[in-house]
Amino acid sequence: MTSGSDQTLLDAVRAAAGDDERLACARAFAIADEFDVKVAEVGRACNELSVKIVGCQLGCF
Repeated sequence: MTSGSDQTLLDAVRAAAGDDERLACARAFAIADEFDVKVAEVGRACNELSVKIVGCQLGCF
Protein backbone atom coordinates (compact mmCIF):
# COMPACT_ATOMS: atom_id res chain seq x y z
CA MET A 1 0.00 0.00 0.00
CA THR A 2 1.51 3.26 -1.03
CA SER A 3 -1.06 5.79 -2.21
CA GLY A 4 -2.46 8.54 0.00
CA SER A 5 -5.82 6.83 0.31
CA ASP A 6 -4.07 3.60 1.27
CA GLN A 7 -2.15 5.46 3.96
CA THR A 8 -5.39 6.94 5.24
CA LEU A 9 -6.86 3.43 5.47
CA LEU A 10 -3.77 2.22 7.33
CA ASP A 11 -4.05 5.15 9.72
CA ALA A 12 -7.73 4.40 10.35
CA VAL A 13 -7.04 0.73 11.05
CA ARG A 14 -4.12 1.62 13.33
CA ALA A 15 -6.28 4.09 15.28
CA ALA A 16 -9.22 1.68 15.57
CA ALA A 17 -6.96 -1.17 16.71
CA GLY A 18 -5.44 0.87 19.49
CA ASP A 19 -2.48 -0.10 21.62
CA ASP A 20 -3.53 -3.73 21.90
CA GLU A 21 -3.42 -4.08 18.08
CA ARG A 22 -6.78 -5.87 17.95
CA LEU A 23 -9.75 -4.94 15.78
CA ALA A 24 -13.27 -6.28 16.10
CA CYS A 25 -14.61 -7.86 12.94
CA ALA A 26 -17.65 -5.56 12.98
CA ARG A 27 -15.34 -2.54 13.13
CA ALA A 28 -13.33 -3.87 10.17
CA PHE A 29 -16.54 -4.07 8.14
CA ALA A 30 -17.45 -0.53 9.22
CA ILE A 31 -14.03 0.78 8.15
CA ALA A 32 -14.44 -0.93 4.77
CA ASP A 33 -17.82 0.74 4.36
CA GLU A 34 -16.49 4.11 5.52
CA PHE A 35 -13.63 4.04 3.00
CA ASP A 36 -15.70 2.35 0.27
CA VAL A 37 -13.22 -0.50 -0.10
CA LYS A 38 -13.59 -4.25 -0.01
CA VAL A 39 -13.29 -5.93 3.37
CA ALA A 40 -10.24 -7.74 1.98
CA GLU A 41 -8.45 -4.38 1.72
CA VAL A 42 -9.01 -3.82 5.43
CA GLY A 43 -7.74 -7.34 6.03
CA ARG A 44 -4.58 -6.57 4.05
CA ALA A 45 -4.10 -3.39 6.07
CA CYS A 46 -4.47 -5.41 9.27
CA ASN A 47 -1.90 -7.93 8.05
CA GLU A 48 0.51 -5.15 7.12
CA LEU A 49 0.13 -3.59 10.57
CA SER A 50 0.11 -6.93 12.45
CA VAL A 51 -3.38 -6.16 13.75
CA LYS A 52 -5.39 -9.18 14.88
CA ILE A 53 -9.07 -9.40 13.89
CA VAL A 54 -11.18 -10.57 16.83
CA GLY A 55 -14.79 -11.58 17.24
CA CYS A 56 -15.18 -12.77 13.66
CA GLN A 57 -18.17 -15.06 13.29
CA LEU A 58 -18.14 -15.38 9.51
CA GLY A 59 -14.57 -16.59 9.02
CA CYS A 60 -13.73 -13.69 6.69
CA PHE A 61 -10.39 -13.03 8.37
